[in-house]
Amino acid sequence: MSVSGTLARILAKIDDAVPPRTAHAHCDIPCGVYEPDTMTWAAETACKMAEKLNALELPREGDKKARLEYVNTAARMVEIKEKFAHKCKEELLILWTDYFKPEHLSRFPDLHEKVWKAAKQCSTVKRGTSVEEAARLKEMVAEIAEIFRKSKS
Repeated sequence: MSVSGTLARILAKIDDAVPPRTAHAHCDIPCGVYEPDTMTWAAETACKMAEKLNALELPREGDKKARLEYVNTAARMVEIKEKFAHKCKEELLILWTDYFKPEHLSRFPDLHEKVWKAAKQCSTVKRGTSVEEAARLKEMVAEIAEIFRKSKS
């Protein structure tokens, strides 16, 4: 038996003898480290995928190989666009629920509406292929990132 297998069996026996308790925390990572960069690059990636999707050339009629390549490429771009629009929404909501506090709302009274609209915009970008809507998301995220930076000073 391998060392890792033996260790796993020992740990399982310990868990059986003394079951671990559930730990509770008020947020995902109670470390106080927050940043807007992840939501920014996620919005940029979603926008870039919308641009690339709109730039794809349709294959020539009857060119099966080119059609399969087109469909494959488009499907992969859509998947990435949706994944990063969702990631952007997750990061926005982490800042909103874990970082921003009532004092930030006092200082930036339109913060709630900006975050809410940006989260809705993430869904709009996921549903469609509009470069304009994706660019709008980038602008909205940039505004919130700027508020985040100002809130640190």
